Amino acid sequence: MLSQFTVKNYRSIKDEITLDMQATPNSEHPEHVFKLEEGKFNEKYLPLSVIYGPNGAGKSNIIEAFGAMLNKIVSPMKTIFRDDHNERTHIKVTPFKLAKDTLNNPTEFEVYFTTSDSEYRYVLHVRREDVVFESLDRKKFSTNRISRLFVRKDVEIKLFNEFSKFKITKDISSNLPLLSYLGITYNTNIIVNDVISWLLFNVAVLNFGSPIRERTIKIPQNKERKLQFLNLLQNLDIDIVDFRMEEVDGRKDLYTKHIVDGFETELTLQEESQGTAKLFSLLYYIITGLEEGRVLMVDELDAKLHPKILEYIIQLFSNPKINKNGAQLIFTSHDLYTMNSTVFRRDEIWFVAKGNDQGSVLYSLAEFKQDGKSIRKDASFDKDYVLGKYGADPYLVRMLEWEDING
Repeated sequence: MLSQFTVKNYRSIKDEITLDMQATPNSEHPEHVFKLEEGKFNEKYLPLSVIYGPNGAGKSNIIEAFGAMLNKIVSPMKTIFRDDHNERTHIKVTPFKLAKDTLNNPTEFEVYFTTSDSEYRYVLHVRREDVVFESLDRKKFSTNRISRLFVRKDVEIKLFNEFSKFKITKDISSNLPLLSYLGITYNTNIIVNDVISWLLFNVAVLNFGSPIRERTIKIPQNKERKLQFLNLLQNLDIDIVDFRMEEVDGRKDLYTKHIVDGFETELTLQEESQGTAKLFSLLYYIITGLEEGRVLMVDELDAKLHPKILEYIIQLFSNPKINKNGAQLIFTSHDLYTMNSTVFRRDEIWFVAKGNDQGSVLYSLAEFKQDGKSIRKDASFDKDYVLGKYGADPYLVRMLEWEDING
């Protein structure tokens, strides 16, 4: 489960921003709140976070920043642990470019996440492709004690506690995270496996701002998951009764089956609507995420989807009878239909705006103050947002007149 993600000096993000998945102490939608099992932390976590803001404010960069950190760690290991190793081993991390002092400063990532018996804090600082700082701490639930496992500063590496027995090569590459090296070299170690498994298999980052994403389809391989997939399509009023994949000369094509008034026919996925095509690229991750308690981060989740479909997807994660394993959905959106108190808690709604230095600022509705007062839980979130009352005005401050443009 993701507890918290912090990033600094990445693309539009100049100063440190933090996305917090820990629930604030309020009475809204108590069914949304996850509690760790007895004997673990007394923290309460959220299944949802939605990020709003105008175009160019930096919404996508928050999702992308997590993806960049994740890729930096897991790309060197993909050839060993799984087959889909089509990403580059060395990933350039781009800093904030609108200030002289940030160009040569490292991009800083920090993530807190929980596994079955521990909470981990991982810190990674990257300057261009080189790792300049890295550390890993662990808090075991049974003892509630924090222990440092390693710290790396430039070429100096120190190992502690359970990691002190590891042997580290002296010529480890400057662009290879130590965590990646440990994942490759000591993957049978219980703690290393715990951390790496979460990063490799418990987080999916999807960018639907990229047309390539919607052409990437993952189809369930077993009958049970295929049935779940088809049931979800039916629940969304998509009249597809079956589908199949066909490969000819190395090309894979997906065919969907329809029955209308007794007439049976097939369509290619290219002949389906763009919304249906998007669902085919998304539903596999939703099904597996809910079943296995994964974190799903999606940029532009609402694009090409009807607002009622978007609301249905959101409710899959907020309903504890469906989301039994602590799955989390984090996404960016422009959709106003779902921006209300019946769908979200205030601490599940986040805004991104540009500061005076053009850097992205992130804050939740729960922490936003208006005239020194918190936003009421029964406020009209969507209307107040459109009016610019939350500081992340979705529209231009002044609409240009045609005469201004052509004058």
